[in-house]
Amino acid sequence: MILLEINNRIVEDTLTVKFKNALAGHKQDSIDITIADFDGVLFHISNVGGEKSKLLVSISLKFYKQLQEHGADELLKREYGPLLVEPETGYNVSLRIDLDNVPSDWENVVKKIGLLKRNCFASVFEKYFDFQEKGDFSEGLKRAVINYRNEETMYVEAKSDRVTVVFSTIFKDEDDVVIGKVFMQEFKEGRRASHTAPQVLFSHKEPPLELHNTDAVVGENIGYVTFVLFPRHTNRDARDNTINLIHMFRDYLHYHIKCSKAYIHSRMRAKTSDFLKVLNRARPEPKNVEKKTITGRTFIRKERID
Repeated sequence: MILLEINNRIVEDTLTVKFKNALAGHKQDSIDITIADFDGVLFHISNVGGEKSKLLVSISLKFYKQLQEHGADELLKREYGPLLVEPETGYNVSLRIDLDNVPSDWENVVKKIGLLKRNCFASVFEKYFDFQEKGDFSEGLKRAVINYRNEETMYVEAKSDRVTVVFSTIFKDEDDVVIGKVFMQEFKEGRRASHTAPQVLFSHKEPPLELHNTDAVVGENIGYVTFVLFPRHTNRDARDNTINLIHMFRDYLHYHIKCSKAYIHSRMRAKTSDFLKVLNRARPEPKNVEKKTITGRTFIRKERID
């Protein structure tokens, strides 16, 4: 299975070209592009005040206010420091880059900016990982609710020995549910091979026990995926990798469902084509067929009746 990139490759490639042109002394071109990412996230790269050497990289997340409640602003200040500026109109976070003063570690800067969406998400996970680590359950018992997509929600809750992350997701087609269940079964089988992997649970139509007596939606096309993260997944050494993987899970699941359907359809078309070839070869020749001799003369062969 393919792991989706946690960074935005278009943002990174665009900024890399800009930095390399600046280092080579090339004349900068104006820029104004909008880039779509998963979960309805938008990036905007533009010039500041018409100055081609000044770039503004902005990001828009519909659920950013909910992330702010869990320390998103503080985490971004820690990661981006002086690059942070007043957000552009219509966007939640903006970073300013001066191409006249290229830092020596500009490649690391590009990678960090490419991870802007990931770092916005990371705030809620780091907060509850800290709750679990410190045993601070006065706040940790209050469940985080992030409406990361229209009608789809992520829940995060800390307990004494674990952090529970629940994703609700909508399956638009009935066969998506079937393929999704197959994927969840593979996760269960994978845990048997690796005892250090987190426990993964899947429930269809009804929310898991953790969300009973809440406003969690129910329905034929609703699925809930629960991750049970233990201290070995949330400690200081492992948490970055855990965040990288888990915040992309919903996109990972639906991406592979679509890939599976496309593969099944391609195999069906190939098999149908093979069957048609067999049928064409098995078709009997019509009676009184006109034939040609080796010299080019024609004759009609008639069926013999015994």
